[in-house]
Amino acid sequence: MAKALKLMFQGTNSDVGKSVIVTAFCRIFAQDGYKTVPFKSQNMALNSYITVDGKEIGRAQGVQAEAAGIQATTDMNPILLKPNRDNQSQIVVHGKPYKNMEASAYRKEFFQTGIELIKESLAVLSEKYERIVIEGAGSPAEINLNDREMVNMRVARMADAPVILIGDIEKGGVFASLVGTLQLMDPNDRDRVIGVIINKFRGDIRLLESGLTWFEEYTGKQVLGVIPYLENLNIDAEDSVILNQYTSVRNTEKELDIAVIQYPKISNFTDVDPFFAEPDCHVRFITRADQLHSPDIVILPGSKNTIEDLLFLRKSGIAEKIVELQEKHETLLFGICGGYQMLGEKIEDPFAIESLHQEIEGLHLLPIRTTITKDKTTLSSNGLLHLNDKYFNVSGYEIHMGETWTTRESRGLINTQGRTDGCKTADERIIGTYFHGIFHNDGFRKELLNQIRQGKGLEPIHQRVSFNQLREEAFDLLADHVRSHVKLDLIEQKMEEFEKRGITQ
Repeated sequence: MAKALKLMFQGTNSDVGKSVIVTAFCRIFAQDGYKTVPFKSQNMALNSYITVDGKEIGRAQGVQAEAAGIQATTDMNPILLKPNRDNQSQIVVHGKPYKNMEASAYRKEFFQTGIELIKESLAVLSEKYERIVIEGAGSPAEINLNDREMVNMRVARMADAPVILIGDIEKGGVFASLVGTLQLMDPNDRDRVIGVIINKFRGDIRLLESGLTWFEEYTGKQVLGVIPYLENLNIDAEDSVILNQYTSVRNTEKELDIAVIQYPKISNFTDVDPFFAEPDCHVRFITRADQLHSPDIVILPGSKNTIEDLLFLRKSGIAEKIVELQEKHETLLFGICGGYQMLGEKIEDPFAIESLHQEIEGLHLLPIRTTITKDKTTLSSNGLLHLNDKYFNVSGYEIHMGETWTTRESRGLINTQGRTDGCKTADERIIGTYFHGIFHNDGFRKELLNQIRQGKGLEPIHQRVSFNQLREEAFDLLADHVRSHVKLDLIEQKMEEFEKRGITQ
């Protein structure tokens, strides 16, 4: 394996900010002139990213690649786990479905295959790049899992990478979690840890200083940075745990109310991210019928298990409420991917891929039917979208296991690559599409929101944000923020010392 300089970030537990810090270092190293690439051997996420050649990887690695200024490839995330039922996941290998496996079977049967995949991808990246920024998962102190783990210290050893351990002070007990994690490591693995970063700090740093001194004296590990919490960062989130921070209550100071249905297997919820940046929009995530009220837009997002999530809509009463809103003609309803399938007349699953229910009635709001298929569609798409007697060039990506067709004459939404995607009603109050990222198209989003404003008697907003520009600015903001709160020179020094140590071993 060629000697690209490597740095790995692991955490005391999930959701400590590993993905964001890796994104920051990808941008920092790229800004400093290094050809940089992210790497995560195994990711578990329902938010995924489509590479330019139509392969599926974890969304975080796609975003990290964008921060590094490169195109994403499957070598950056060779193994992706997408939970689809309790204790079962779809295994995606180099961007394509491999098989559905129970957790125990995955550990027993896939382990050696996974190790070889990881070695191969690391070798490829080491030949092409100068810096590899590696992300772990969960915690390296999961002693019940460490015998067959392939995302934390085993990867660090494989890559011969130094490790920075991240602790989340917002959760409380950060020193206990850092010390405990270090204590539970094998001594050789502990030697790989070149220091720690304390993330999501709020308050007066002076109140923390005695703890930092104690930690360094007690563990012999240096504190390489204390990173303050950064609000309103316009960078995609990967895990649905972030949805817990969003409210279901309407903000009456905003003119447009957007309700996103948060079903149990919600996926690619970052489709709605551009609305957070719009000055007149308030986005709410809904889990109960009584939270819905009368929003201007209801969005049914993607789902990893459309049938089970449709059953959730019925059981919760949300489905009935959505139909009632449509009968009043007051709310625009927009379905994406699995949400699009739910809007139809029927969903069939003859091979029990998603559910034991082989057939289920849809919401009967669009004249379409869907059959869940064994083959998965993953591709980057572009086309011409027709809305409100105007045409818009749009781009997006598709990830779905299902074929959808119209049951009677209807209006398509997007003409793309010799076919028609999506469906809409004549009054354009119900719209469905397979295009993830549809709202990231600035021109279309502007027209959609101004159409809603016009229906409410509000003046249109002619100058709206460029979401792609906001993303680039967010990458730079994040990099500057992290750079100013970590000991980057010391990290560089330790990376180089670690590389020299590896050469002489």
